[in-house]
Order: sequence, then C-alpha cells, then structure tokens
Amino acid sequence: MSDLFQHRIDSLRKRLRAQNLDAFLVLFEENRRYLSGFTGEDTQFDESAGVLIITGDALILATDSRYDLQAKNEAPLYEVICYRKGMAPELPEILKKLSVSRMGFESRRMSVALFEKIRQACDIEKAGVELVPVPDMMDHLRMIKDDIEIAAIREAAAIAESAFLSLLNILRPGMTETEAAWELEKNMRAAGAQSPSFPVIAAFGKNSALPHAIPGNNRLVPGQPLLFDWGAKLNGYCSDTTRTILSGASEKFDEIFTIVYDAQQMAIEAIRPGIRSKQIDDMARGHIAQKGFGDYFGHGLGHGIGLAVHEAPSVSPLAERDMELAENMVFTVEPGIYLPDWGGIRLENMVRVTADGAEVLNRLPVKIDFFG
Repeated sequence: MSDLFQHRIDSLRKRLRAQNLDAFLVLFEENRRYLSGFTGEDTQFDESAGVLIITGDALILATDSRYDLQAKNEAPLYEVICYRKGMAPELPEILKKLSVSRMGFESRRMSVALFEKIRQACDIEKAGVELVPVPDMMDHLRMIKDDIEIAAIREAAAIAESAFLSLLNILRPGMTETEAAWELEKNMRAAGAQSPSFPVIAAFGKNSALPHAIPGNNRLVPGQPLLFDWGAKLNGYCSDTTRTILSGASEKFDEIFTIVYDAQQMAIEAIRPGIRSKQIDDMARGHIAQKGFGDYFGHGLGHGIGLAVHEAPSVSPLAERDMELAENMVFTVEPGIYLPDWGGIRLENMVRVTADGAEVLNRLPVKIDFFG
C-alpha cells in the first residue's frame, strides 16, 4: 500500500509545482485518508482529526493526542506531529521549519474563523506564509479511480444489495418507514458494512415525492410507491443505490416507472470517454420532459462516489459543473419523477466509465417484483 500512497503523493506534488505552491494543507477527512491511509474521522465540520502538510520533500500528519498512536500506525510515510495547543497556533512553527512561503489549502473545508486564526498566528510568529485558497486540487486526483478503489466500491455495493434483498423478505403492509430503514441498516451492518454511507431513506406513498425524505411513521400501503435509497460503507468506500418498488398494482406506477427506467438506460448507454457530463444529464432529462414530466425532475442526474458519497464528477444540468468524462470515473445515474400529490420514483445505479462505454457496478435488478 505504501507504493499506492506514494504514487498519489507524487501526483499531488506535480500539481503543486504547476501552481507554484511549496506546500499544501489537506483538511478534508477523505483526502487525508486518500493520501496517507489515516482513518481518523471528523465528527463534525468544526472538529478535525488532523491535517496533512505536504511539501516537495516533507510529509507531515499533524493531529492531537486522541489520534497520535493511530496516525503513527496507519500512516508510516508521514512524520506525525502531535499538537498540544491546537492546529492553528502550532502550524506556523511547522511551516517555518519547512521553509514554506506559499501554501495552498482546501478552501471548501476551511471556515472563515479557522482561516483568521491561522493567518493571525502566522503574523504573530512572523512565518511569512502566503495562504492560497485552492478549492478543487484533490477532486482532480480522486475522480479517476484505481483498481483497488473500484473493487472496494463493488464490495460495498454487494453488501448493500444483499441487505436489501433480506429486507424484502420481511417487508409487509403496515410496516413504517422508520422500521424498514432500521431493518435495512441492521442488515448492512450484519453483512459486514462498517456503517451506512448515509442515513437510509425509506419513503412510502406521497413521502416518496421528497427526494431526501426522512423516514417517519408513515405505513406501507399496497398500491403506493415505496422508495429506498441506501448504501454501505466498507474500508472507507461508499455505495449508493435507489430502488422504487410497489406492493400491489398501479397503472400510474407502471407508467412513471417505465419513463424513469428508460431515461436511466438511455443515459447509461450513452456514457463513454470524451462525452460531456452535461450531455448525459440532458439526454435523461430530455426524455422525461418529452414525456410531459420535465417539471418534476429537479436534481442532477448523478454524482461521483468513492471515499465520499458525493464527490466529483457531477452529472448535472449546470454548465459550471460540466466536464469531459474519462475512463475509470465512477458516478451514479439516478433520474426521478416526483409528483407531490402521489409520490415519486427514482432509480439509481453506479457506473464506471470504461474504454468503450459504461459498466454498471450494481447487480441488483432495477425492476423488482415485490409481492409483500
């Protein structure tokens, strides 16, 4: 694994040289893990398990006493520095020893308050460091997945799908969304997941028209859509799948399901290296609009997935997020139609861009016959 981390570090260093930076401050939990193997988790936005400081010839992992031993065990390529007064007060001294004059930092992760603390500490210590905001340095590195990452995502997907099949065995009329969501989470953990990738969504009937519904006491009623959005995390890597099923019969369900299914298949079949992400979104969105439901599909078609459940690339209608797809990008394809007075249908698979098309990483059928 050391060779893998060294390769990733070398790729980052090339980018630092291209941007005339002598150092880079890594703040995102997922990026720390990607570059070092350190698995410490940030419990909330204003708490951190540590930072990486990467220069042309130095690798520093700065953390606190909670993670000191863990960092030394998990990140052997790095010098581990355990700060006592906090990261911001002690960072200037580290940068002075490394002779850093121009340091990039992950501006999407740093709060204004933390930036001011670091800037003031550098001024007090006369560190002479220019702090340069860099919003997406690591996005470009992590977008292209290696074989180990793809295998991890596959395994996480397999665990999540087996958990869902187990849920179907006990899903019955009268069960609440909360009960179903908890059964699905328990099944994933029992199958080996370290955690869900995100809070399980179980939305029945009209609640399924809420793309990110929170499970509640709404009960399963035959003839209504049942939407499940879930994923497993394994070895740090996430999966993300959505299926919408029906207990009973409904012509309207069949109509909407077919439109969403066809939109998904059209998008997947068009994926290949070189095509723009917005073109893929336009294809699925255009099909839904042509069928008369364009106003009921508001979110993007998909998002990258890996160490984070939402990462680059974005498959979106927004021009500023448009990019050319490349081999071994991994992202979701998840069109949906959401009708406020009835419910919603979303179908989501994860795909890998291959040399000549797309490979669906899910093995769970999109169309599921459910007779509960």
